[in-house]
Amino acid sequence: MAGKAAALTGQVRISDYLSVGLLSRLVPPSLVDEALTAHNRHSKRQRDLPAHAIAYYVMALSLYRGVNTEEVLRVVTEGMDYLGDAAIRREVGKSAISAARTRLGADVMHYLAEQALTPLAQPQSACAFYRGLRIVSIDGTTLEVADEVGNREAFGVPGSGQGQTGYPQIRCVGLLENGTHALFGVALGGYKDSEVSLAHLALQNLKPGMLCLADRGFSGYPLWQAASQTGAQLLWRIIKNRKLPVLERFRDGSYLSQISPAPATLKKMRDPTAPAMTVRVIDYHLPGVSDAEPVYRLITTLLDVERYPADELAALYHERWSIETAFAEIKTTLKGADIVLRSKTPELVRQEFWGLLLAHHVVRKLMLEAALSRQRTPDTLSFKHSLSLIRRKLPDSGAVPPRGLPEVVVGID
Repeated sequence: MAGKAAALTGQVRISDYLSVGLLSRLVPPSLVDEALTAHNRHSKRQRDLPAHAIAYYVMALSLYRGVNTEEVLRVVTEGMDYLGDAAIRREVGKSAISAARTRLGADVMHYLAEQALTPLAQPQSACAFYRGLRIVSIDGTTLEVADEVGNREAFGVPGSGQGQTGYPQIRCVGLLENGTHALFGVALGGYKDSEVSLAHLALQNLKPGMLCLADRGFSGYPLWQAASQTGAQLLWRIIKNRKLPVLERFRDGSYLSQISPAPATLKKMRDPTAPAMTVRVIDYHLPGVSDAEPVYRLITTLLDVERYPADELAALYHERWSIETAFAEIKTTLKGADIVLRSKTPELVRQEFWGLLLAHHVVRKLMLEAALSRQRTPDTLSFKHSLSLIRRKLPDSGAVPPRGLPEVVVGID
């Protein structure tokens, strides 16, 4: 657990104003207003902390981990003054902040995340595409939350031989655009919710023109069927001892096969007509890698051997690790490795989670803009350094309005 929250020294800096400006670029006020209207969360009367300010505050919490809540609010309110919204009272206590967050709820932040968290790369960004297909990955992770009775009941706690131990945890499964590390299509549940059930929700966000990479934990027939029905192409690892018939062997060593639901799976699906699905199988190994497994097995919907050679697909699969890197950015760099989410109630935990993802997207969008301005790829930039720049290292003198940000961000290295 972290110690006492820090305070921001001195006056709020111009870089703090720009942090608010960055948030408003990714999540414009018009979108916040749309979300508040959709969920009937507009402030009913003039308040010290109106709903739209709290939406940005929830996002800013993740940019200022380890800083006390009143100080984060000061950054937001003075930043919004700078952006032309001077009707917000700056000096309020924790109870007023908590009440304002409770009024806002989680649904508004979830709506904002669904709308704002999208793939970022343009078609001309070669780092994000393979032969015209946008490379995305799916995976899941868990985050610890405050050890409160409500959180334990809502989300569940990891078990052990002696019973439940540790903090309650939330579980999420999402998609990642590999070339930019932009998360999207994220499904949120508790520790007690299975990764597979959340994956069914996340996979609904696949689209034609995408190529989805997945590890063997997602390789069951129901998920494969659901993912393939989106029109996206798939390249998934499966267990090496799964028996697959060889229907046709290709000269690159891959072969045509079919996957069918196991009898137990078929019974659970309640669909006796579930069809066998044609796949291409790629078996390969990694010589010279000390901890490599003897055989890796992939299945794919990419059946054209000439256009999609097996060796290219085998190499491409290992880009799936990008999503684990993105989760580490969120759990370690943004959130802090030894810090649980701040919120004490399930509703505010969910709210904070969506704000955390939006903050990550802000940093990743900034990194993409900076990389493109230097004819570089985002993976040549440091997420930690970029986050530090947003927090502290933008110009500390003179007013730089939001429209000036594209010229500012080229300084990220």
